[in-house]
Amino acid sequence: MSTAGAPIIGVRDSGVGGLTVARRIREVLPHSPLLYFADTAHVPYGDREPHEVRHFALSISDFLICQGAQIVVFACNTSSAYALDSARQKFDVPIIGMIEPGARAAVAASSGGLIGVLATQATVASHVYTSSIQRLQPAARCLEIACPEFVPLVEAEQTLSQAAHDAARHYLQPLLDAGADTIILGCTHYPLLMAVLQQAAPAVRFIDPAEAVALEVAALAQDFPPRLNDSNTGDTFFVSGAEDGVRHWIEKLLPQSKPQMSVRRGPIFDVPS
Repeated sequence: MSTAGAPIIGVRDSGVGGLTVARRIREVLPHSPLLYFADTAHVPYGDREPHEVRHFALSISDFLICQGAQIVVFACNTSSAYALDSARQKFDVPIIGMIEPGARAAVAASSGGLIGVLATQATVASHVYTSSIQRLQPAARCLEIACPEFVPLVEAEQTLSQAAHDAARHYLQPLLDAGADTIILGCTHYPLLMAVLQQAAPAVRFIDPAEAVALEVAALAQDFPPRLNDSNTGDTFFVSGAEDGVRHWIEKLLPQSKPQMSVRRGPIFDVPS
């Protein structure tokens, strides 16, 4: 028996946020095994130096490819900003990032108002979303806001807490004051805060780039030859540090993975000097 158009997909992030991307990929490619790497030993990436982010991204991508990944998804906007081009030059497999799909979706959704971006400090400092949006729509107005409290709230499973509500209102206010009609969730952790974000800004269209990324991955998958089924068809989740929160979000976001999934200790790549 063979599985056509079902390549092994590697997904990597600093923690659990990339599971929001894995969830979308699973929806469009239900038969593709997932190899997921949560670099919880180094989370969050948003306050790290670009060379550190690049080192982790390339090291983990190499690990996933050695494990059999045929497509690798950078399910992390910070890594997409600082390491995507380097990864595409280094590896022979397709590498998909978050920025360009998210920018395209936002431009298509916006009615001409300001496009806001909620992201990590590192992603905001790169200005990569503004650059990508204005390449697509030169007249577009953009405002990027760093949200350092969001990732720790998600990793601590505090997505519906009062602290999460307070942080959402705080970070959204400058975008609402500026007239944003569309806001990109520029970190894969942030869709897990969607409930509090929508409550704080019910009239805004929030863009989760994961949906567009999943469609890109599905389009690439069509070009892969049939993969012979074997006993290794379950999803594997590698965790470099704490894994309790990862297990919680796997069970919540990818419940269909449970029967055949395994959670394994992944390597810890040293912080470069």
